[in-house]
Amino acid sequence: QVHLVESGGGLVQPGGSLRLSCASSEIVFRVYSVGWFRQSPGKQRELVAFQTSGGITDYADSVKGRFTISRNNAENTVSLQMNSLKPEDTAVYYCTVGGYRGDYYAESWGQGTQVTVSS
Repeated sequence: QVHLVESGGGLVQPGGSLRLSCASSEIVFRVYSVGWFRQSPGKQRELVAFQTSGGITDYADSVKGRFTISRNNAENTVSLQMNSLKPEDTAVYYCTVGGYRGDYYAESWGQGTQVTVSS
C-alpha cells in the first residue's frame, strides 16, 4: 500500500471546472499505471480515467470529452482536469496506482477528495 494524497476537491457550479491532484513521496508515478475512481452515495464505484505507464489512456463514457488525466513528471503528480461539470459528477474522487492487463486495476488508494457540483 502506497500513501497517496489527493487535493483540489470542492464545491463548483454546473458548467464549472476543477482540477484534482495526487501526490506521493513514496513512489515515482511515471513508472506506474494510475487511475481515478469516484463513488457517490448509493452508486457503485466507477473508474473515471486511467493512464498506463506506456501512455494508454481511457475514460468512462460519462466523462469523455470533459475530463483529462495527466502526469507532471517533474513534480511527480497526477492530475484530473474536470471541465463542464454536471451535478451527476458529484462524488468522492480517489487517486489510485496499479497495473494494466487489458483492464486497469488499482492496488493503492488515496483517502479521497469530495467534489460537489451544485448551484
